[in-house]
Amino acid sequence: MSATKVFVARLAGCSVFDPAGDRVGRVRDVLVVYRRADPPHVVGLIVEVPGKRRIFVSIGRITSIGAGQVITTGLVNMRRFEQRGGEVRVIAEMLGRKVLIKNQRIRATIEDVAIEDRGQGDWEVAQLFLRKPKTTPSPFGKGPTTFTTWNEVTEDELPGEAQSAEHVIAAYSDLLPADLASTLLDLPAERRFEVSEELPDDRLADVLEEMPDQERIEILTRLTDARAADVLDQMQPDDAADVLAQFSADRSEALLQLMEPEEAQDVRMLLEYEPDTAGGLMTTEPVIVSADATVAEGLALVRRHELAPVLGAAVCVTLPPYEPPTGRFLGLVHFQRMLRYPPNERLGTLIDQQTEPVRVDASAAEVTRIMATYNLLSVPVVDDAHRLVGVVTIDDVLDHVLPDDWRSQGDGVPSPLPRQRSRKTPVTTGRRTTRGTNG
Repeated sequence: MSATKVFVARLAGCSVFDPAGDRVGRVRDVLVVYRRADPPHVVGLIVEVPGKRRIFVSIGRITSIGAGQVITTGLVNMRRFEQRGGEVRVIAEMLGRKVLIKNQRIRATIEDVAIEDRGQGDWEVAQLFLRKPKTTPSPFGKGPTTFTTWNEVTEDELPGEAQSAEHVIAAYSDLLPADLASTLLDLPAERRFEVSEELPDDRLADVLEEMPDQERIEILTRLTDARAADVLDQMQPDDAADVLAQFSADRSEALLQLMEPEEAQDVRMLLEYEPDTAGGLMTTEPVIVSADATVAEGLALVRRHELAPVLGAAVCVTLPPYEPPTGRFLGLVHFQRMLRYPPNERLGTLIDQQTEPVRVDASAAEVTRIMATYNLLSVPVVDDAHRLVGVVTIDDVLDHVLPDDWRSQGDGVPSPLPRQRSRKTPVTTGRRTTRGTNG
């Protein structure tokens, strides 16, 4: 059943289906154009399809919106979305804006926007959900809310006042870091910085790890040194080292001085190695245990929520100390092998005798060949004294072998929905309109 009025923040993340019930993608935003006298007109939806590609789906191609899903006619243009002059994204650019309620002369913030079907598939902005200023001094209190129509307000941005990004972050709170990174890259540069500044340190760190070097350096450059150091503390040491290597020596050293000593020490060690060697690719935070540790203890360590899955695929057994650089490296014990033995079995008896470590100065090509040959998710890295200094994981290798702009590539890649494209989702090109795409 199609709704006649929908709030955009609730629409974000909804699945988009073709008439046969096959999933096309997820809604990421709503695109509108302003009009001189009437409320903004809805042009279409920005939909993320498999492969992280964002496409434009004209509102004229939408047959139903409701019950947490969107149904299309099946005819969509798979060309990558590009915002055009005069077009405004509701979530990315309208939420958080200040407006003036005309009859009350009160400034309020847009928290949500309702779009409404006026008939014949003609959608426009119907209502604004606004929050007024606080009326109590309590730091935990919030201002009252109200609904208004578009004609009852006027936009009231003050010169030099940044648009609030709080509501954008809330709308995208369910996104994985890679998806949020892709969403931020699609925003105008200034808006990207505003949203980045509002993200918590750990969330921003996760997002920056998924961004190309140029964009994450631009974001970190806009932050204060203290905030940038806090974010670098939350990043994986190898990613933090990659970022700091792009800064000048003075800027890099200043940030390292502000970081937590333990985190800075790991990053300094990584900066000593060439980027195309095992030392330059590795992360310094593998799971390290003694030979006397039991299967139960090993499983408890890899079960930790904050541990990346690829690092939990195996534990490294060494002599003390158990922080890189460790004592002599003894070998790996794979997670799957631990599952086959009783909880009290010693990990020193389960070491994989087939997996050899690589030297810290081994080339990236050699590491890649070893991992591909033996189907490894990670390979340990040792120094001249055979001490464990880190592990190279499969994602480290992929980041190295893929082109620098792999995150933004998509054109020319075969469609992830070949059946729909050939039967029910023809690819079209041409001029964007509210009724579809006219070639």
